[in-house]
Amino acid sequence: MSYTHPAPPAPGLDSSTPPPPPPPPPPPPPKPLATSTPGRYSQPPPPPPGQAYHEPLELDATQEYGQQQHHHHHHAQTQPSIPAVESNWLPESLKDKSTQDLHHFLSTPALQQAFLSSPTTTHPAVCASEDYLTPIINSNLQLSNNVLALEQKLSTLRSQTQQRLLALRALEQAHRQKIAETEDALKDFSPMALYQRLNASVQEQDLLVRGVEESWLEEDGVASDREVADFVRGVKERRKTAFLRRERKGRWDEGRVGGWR
Repeated sequence: MSYTHPAPPAPGLDSSTPPPPPPPPPPPPPKPLATSTPGRYSQPPPPPPGQAYHEPLELDATQEYGQQQHHHHHHAQTQPSIPAVESNWLPESLKDKSTQDLHHFLSTPALQQAFLSSPTTTHPAVCASEDYLTPIINSNLQLSNNVLALEQKLSTLRSQTQQRLLALRALEQAHRQKIAETEDALKDFSPMALYQRLNASVQEQDLLVRGVEESWLEEDGVASDREVADFVRGVKERRKTAFLRRERKGRWDEGRVGGWR
């Protein structure tokens, strides 16, 4: 039987002291920079604090597209470089003229206009300005013609709309008149008129029965069996009619005009 002796403690360390702490873990690998390409399903970063995120609207895209088109059109029509007109510039054909000829030139507006209109005698700045302004003027004229055409079309549509509005008002007035005539013709058959007629017929029938009975009692003499039978039959029929009318009026008062419920 073998016995292993315990290992002696290391020199300089007491058995009551705790062991030294383990070495620190290695540092984590560096994170990739923010310039890396996001994944396919990565979400956009949240907006900065104080700014709300709004979904792009179709109207915003339309306005942005219009602004881009206007910006592009503005850059496309930027003014070209036009040479400056010197203060002492004169046409080549006038440099060798006499003072009398120059005085005649200055006093004749038609001659000045002819010199300015001719490409061979005018300053290059005039030709460059005309080349730049001519398409713009033509575009403005075309836009003006389009506006005039739209104005004419709008005037026509407005006139047609006015005529249709007047016709509709006339039809509305005629419709109201027809409705008034119909209500006037059917006023005797209105619920109020029918109820008044029913109430009057009930009172009238009750008075009729009472009058027949009183007239029979007030007569003198002895009645025959036939007269008694006729009187009883007549009173029963009149009372039956009075009962039916009172029943109908009661049903009307209870809201059961449509039938027994």
